[in-house]
Amino acid sequence: MGTGDYENVEDNMKALLNNFLREESGQDLIEYTLLMAFVALASASIFLQAGNSVGTIWQSGSTQISNAAVAAS
Repeated sequence: MGTGDYENVEDNMKALLNNFLREESGQDLIEYTLLMAFVALASASIFLQAGNSVGTIWQSGSTQISNAAVAAS
């Protein structure tokens, strides 16, 4: 191998590295993944709060039905 061959390999490696650093198509995937993670966390928070509200409503209804059953007997 002559000296020119090593320079050619070095130029090719520099070109590959520059192309890799300029490539932005992988960023879209990361951004969409982060967005989906945020939506999932927000949804989980909403469902937990809704579950607590439904539990409170269910408990209130159950108490009223129990009181009505006691009063009717």
